[in-house]
Amino acid sequence: MSRSPLTAAVVVADAADLADDIGFDAVTLSAVARRLGVKTPSLYSHVRDLAALRDGITALALSELARAASLAVAGRSGSEALHGFADAHREFARSNPGLWQSLERRAGAAAVDSDAARGFVALTDAVLRGYGLSPTDRVHAIRLLGSTINGFIALERIGSFDHSQPAPETSWRIALDALDSLLAAWPSTGKNS
Repeated sequence: MSRSPLTAAVVVADAADLADDIGFDAVTLSAVARRLGVKTPSLYSHVRDLAALRDGITALALSELARAASLAVAGRSGSEALHGFADAHREFARSNPGLWQSLERRAGAAAVDSDAARGFVALTDAVLRGYGLSPTDRVHAIRLLGSTINGFIALERIGSFDHSQPAPETSWRIALDALDSLLAAWPSTGKNS
């Protein structure tokens, strides 16, 4: 079987697979090179350095998460869209542990300024538009939404919910219902810009 020609996209995709296998923090240029069957210097034609490789993984993660979340919210609004959006995050974190880890760090400018990041922000904003929030209030709501989803997933991933009842699934549903209620009754800041 012939191997795909080495490109930046191939290197990042392989590094992303490696991150899911061994953890994002363990990904190095030499580990990716070994996986691809090339010498490490061969990668420098496609990625500047390890930071660029990690930003590439983060951008890929944002793109794939946005794709999954888009499918989950398609044709939905309000509570249904919120649940679909949040559930897509949780499933993505479970199925792609290394990619998820890449989203739990301070990303570099290349990832922050990527089309994937802009697309993900636009999708999140669209989910919250269903609640009739002003643009300024949507910024606050996006931060609350991200904090809730990421906080729950982070605690679940380290087993914080393993030693008590009810099951985390019940708490997840209740948290999303509570978030939906809060968004529906959002205390407007009265600012529209």
